[in-house]
Amino acid sequence: MWATCEHHNTIPALKRPRLVDGTEDPGQRYHAQEAFPETEQTDKHVCSAEDHKSLSKIHREVSGVPGAPCPLSAIIEKMTREDFTTFKRELAEEYPSYFATPFEDLSVCGVVEKLLELFGEQKSLVITQNFLHIDALKKVQKNIKVRLWETHQHMSGRTLSTGKLPLLNEIYTELYITEGGSGQVNNEHEVRQIEMTSKMQTMSDIKIECNDIFKTSSDQKEQIQVVLTKGVAGIGKTVSVQKFILDWAEGKANQHITAIVSLPFRDLNLRKDEYSFIELLHHYAPELKDIKDIEDERVKLLFIFDGLDECRFPLDFQRDEKHSDVRKPASVNVLLTNLIKTNLLPSALLWITSRPAAANQIPPKCVQRVTEIRGFNDCRKEEYFKKKISDQILANRIITHIKSSRSLYIMCHIPVICYLSATVLEKMMSDGEKREIPKTLTEMYTHFLLIQISLKNEKYHGQTTDMQKLSQSDKEMILKLGELAFQQLDNGNLIFYEEDLRKCGIDMNKASEYSSLCTEIFREELGSYREKVFCFVHLSIQEHLAAVYAHVICVNEKTSVFSKPKFTNEEERSSLFDLHRSAVDKALRTKNGQLDLFLRFLLGLCLEPNQILLQDLMNRSGIEKINPVNTILYLKERIKKESSPERILNIFHCLNELNDNSLEEEIQTALRSGSLSDRELRPDQCSALAYVLLMSEKVLEEFDLNMFKTSAVGQQRLLPVLRTCKKARFTGCILSSESCLTVASALKTVNSPLIELDLSFNNLRDSGVKTVCDGLMSPNCKIKILRLNECSVTDGCCVNLGSVLQSPHSNLRELELRNNDIQDSGVKYLSNGLLSQHCKLEKLELSVCKLTEGCCAVLASVLQSSHSKLRQLELRGNDLRDSGIKQLFVRLENPYCKLSALGLGACNLTDSCCINLSSVLRSPHSNLRELELKDNDLQDSGAKLLSAGLKDPHCKLQSLGLSGCLITEEGCTSLASALNSNPSHLRKLDLSYNYPGDSAVKLLTALQNDPCYKLEELELDHGGECRLKPGPRKYACQLTLDQNTAHRSLSLSENNRKVSESQEEQPYPDHPERFKGLPHVLCREALKERSYWEVEREGMRALIGVAYKSMNRDEGLIGMDDKSFGVLFQRFGYSSCHNGKRNAEIALPHPSTRVGVYLDWAAGTLTFYSVFHDALSQLHTFYSKFTEPLYAAFRVYPESSMTLVPTGIKAVGYL
Repeated sequence: MWATCEHHNTIPALKRPRLVDGTEDPGQRYHAQEAFPETEQTDKHVCSAEDHKSLSKIHREVSGVPGAPCPLSAIIEKMTREDFTTFKRELAEEYPSYFATPFEDLSVCGVVEKLLELFGEQKSLVITQNFLHIDALKKVQKNIKVRLWETHQHMSGRTLSTGKLPLLNEIYTELYITEGGSGQVNNEHEVRQIEMTSKMQTMSDIKIECNDIFKTSSDQKEQIQVVLTKGVAGIGKTVSVQKFILDWAEGKANQHITAIVSLPFRDLNLRKDEYSFIELLHHYAPELKDIKDIEDERVKLLFIFDGLDECRFPLDFQRDEKHSDVRKPASVNVLLTNLIKTNLLPSALLWITSRPAAANQIPPKCVQRVTEIRGFNDCRKEEYFKKKISDQILANRIITHIKSSRSLYIMCHIPVICYLSATVLEKMMSDGEKREIPKTLTEMYTHFLLIQISLKNEKYHGQTTDMQKLSQSDKEMILKLGELAFQQLDNGNLIFYEEDLRKCGIDMNKASEYSSLCTEIFREELGSYREKVFCFVHLSIQEHLAAVYAHVICVNEKTSVFSKPKFTNEEERSSLFDLHRSAVDKALRTKNGQLDLFLRFLLGLCLEPNQILLQDLMNRSGIEKINPVNTILYLKERIKKESSPERILNIFHCLNELNDNSLEEEIQTALRSGSLSDRELRPDQCSALAYVLLMSEKVLEEFDLNMFKTSAVGQQRLLPVLRTCKKARFTGCILSSESCLTVASALKTVNSPLIELDLSFNNLRDSGVKTVCDGLMSPNCKIKILRLNECSVTDGCCVNLGSVLQSPHSNLRELELRNNDIQDSGVKYLSNGLLSQHCKLEKLELSVCKLTEGCCAVLASVLQSSHSKLRQLELRGNDLRDSGIKQLFVRLENPYCKLSALGLGACNLTDSCCINLSSVLRSPHSNLRELELKDNDLQDSGAKLLSAGLKDPHCKLQSLGLSGCLITEEGCTSLASALNSNPSHLRKLDLSYNYPGDSAVKLLTALQNDPCYKLEELELDHGGECRLKPGPRKYACQLTLDQNTAHRSLSLSENNRKVSESQEEQPYPDHPERFKGLPHVLCREALKERSYWEVEREGMRALIGVAYKSMNRDEGLIGMDDKSFGVLFQRFGYSSCHNGKRNAEIALPHPSTRVGVYLDWAAGTLTFYSVFHDALSQLHTFYSKFTEPLYAAFRVYPESSMTLVPTGIKAVGYL
């Protein structure tokens, strides 16, 4: 059935539901609730007690006699003629064999007789009441649909070709809407959010159709009642609401909803008195007065609150009183908070739209679904222009032009900007005149302003004059609107009322004229409360008009909008450059960039094309003096001085508006030539590079900050590039905790492509990691791999990292914390996250983190948890001992344990731990595939125990590392026998730096060469009896000082094993490798394997380390460049240093002057020990990918000396 409106368009009317199931036997008797049909429009009503209550009420109304029998005929007689006809028709459709007589001929008595005969009195009454109830709902629904269809069928914004409002269904272009979000507030300027996030929609986005926002997915148990939709200004929130309502009114979607009620905040703001909710409801939807019981569950209402950011009254969900009576008056804010908390009308649906910064006003627990409107993707942009512009050849020319301006093309993700651009370019490119087509935002907006004025003059005055010719009333209108725009922008307001207009000298009697003259710029709405509400159609239009006002006032009156009241002294008047300088300074001070776009417009207005367009607004003398050169120079100076990378990027946008792209072009040329990595970049050039990369259409696969030669300040300027790369390596870049603010901001970017981030070897400290974690918690963050090795963090940061792992938004799969002061307490904090059902971590690196056996119980509990996803665990270089590892090994046999790779190198283990490890290898539940035990004193007894596990058929181990484990021929033979028994799994066996003996070598080599065995990699090199010493001393080497490198102030003695400072310059011959700057000396031997040596130091200070041969001989200092690593020893403490970064001094554990140094070149580790009574205490470990041989290096201080001591000689020097 269809209803026709006065415009001859059709909308579907409501389909009449079945009164009863047609398959039923009408002669049967049913309970009252069975007569209530289940339909598309209403939910089944299941409370028979309520049915009887309603019937009694109907009877009392008819008979006036309480408790008297209910007369069916009296109820039917109360129907209107139209309702009675409909009732008969539906009965005839349901039961044609029983109502064979033409239903038109049936009287009231005839219908009553038939009903009583078929159903009996009780059920007949229920059927009749059901019809009346449903029919009332349908009438209400139909009336609301007609009203909403009439008010929502057209888009705002008349087409240039016809001058008419386009139909929404003809021009509507699908918006990209995603499900998901958080309560976090992004306070960045919304245009900047679009610019930074417009490159792509990621595969991980959950796309959702506008009409499906209240549909539950298969994995959702909770009904969707409250939906919060976020989106920047002009992104399409209101149009989405309009399309949703229109599709409902036309019967296309969501027909289970009885009525849609829109409650606009701009109108609610004006309601100061108390109202009952039913009063408010009837005010905004008068049709609902015909529904007697609005709380009936069959009445499904949807309330739409479009524009939460426009709300001017407080929403206090904590303090507002509970209010559940729809007839009891209360303030609007109390009614609203209780409706959202479902205290009022618990079955109602709510849809709230908001700009991102205001969305956090709604508590997350009150919202079942959060969606975000992202605007148009690239395909939809083109689709919009082709729908908006009927001439397809012209539409394609416009699309090509917009693509030629990267910043303009990005801005067209916002539908309002698409509309604005289409309006301007259709007008300009369809005219026969040849003119410069606007490319900058400022030009585009200025043309739009003048086109609207021209259309107004043509429509109301029949004038077709040049759009640049402004009448006096036009000039006054623009400046008054501009003043209003600036004042409200300064106050942070998007909507305003009559009082705001009066303050700007706008006559309220002419307010409607302003609105009707220029509806595409300034919109007047008559709210339901009969108060006028005003706004600009988009924030950017408000910002442009504010800039026009500021520019014109300064040119004409020499007054700055940022200054105190107007000056009278000629010398104190403001020039345009003064205005620009003040605006730049104020915008840069604004934390979240709220004046960024205003600044771009203001500076862009001083270019000649815009001056010509606005010449009628300005004095002729003022125009002739405008020259942006000083402004450009000032912007470039601010680029050099500004510390915030984010603020600097907007300065480049400003330079772009001024058509000065010199810095950008310089970087573009260098990028094309491939010379960037070879040249030293100034900080301003780094800013330009960041701008170029961010504005590029491409997403970088990897961005390595170390590829560029620049200062620490320059590196800071490059940090925003994180927003546009998949992998970022910022290792050893002298980043600080403050740098992490930029990193966190990048992680929160919508559509961030970043999945891997390496911040290792930076002094981030706990405060910096805490800031990074804030970004990791964002639902926009896609990071899977995070490296924080040697970042000067402690157990404190693990609290935040644990929270990240617990977050349902976290995507973290790999976490590296090597060489930090994590300790057992830090592992405990991390376990809170590792045990969470939301944790997705698969790899955890905790090497050299000062862990002890105490952490093993915590890790064991993680491994046996059913929630744990952990597959790789690296614990190398921690003092775990046998007692700790035994706790760990027991859990590896748990069926829930998924661990496949375990690193336990240098953990002070002995053969005792191998008993439990052998049990793990034999367990059918074990998933262990890789096991690293290097540098533990397992000896032959440990190897035999491992062999017992390896030969078991359940053993699936594929890689076993036993390098430097004091294993001799006996142990190696046992391992060979085990492999011979179970040849199907082990592929890699490392027995280097042991003493295998010839026979064992032959056995193992034979296994490797036999195709029946899987053994592919076998390491047996660097063996010998010398490898049977415990600890690092098995790698002892003999070193001698190289006289050709010694500074001439140093004296070598004791066969070049001792160095001390000399009072006299030594007569060393000239040599290219000699140090000429600070007193240094290197050793002669190149180190590229595992090496250990000891040094005895005397004096107050000593700098001991290693260096590449290419270390600078003129100005170099150990640890102060990327070619050397060192530890500075002072009387009671020490500090490590590398690549110019020196860590804080730490107290020495013992009063010893002996230092041990262990280098594992292949593994990339360099460890320093304090040697006391021949025992080694680890001080510091460096991690690096060594690229060339290293040499032992020494920096000698006055009155000090250092001696290379053969290992095994007892230390005699003490502090």
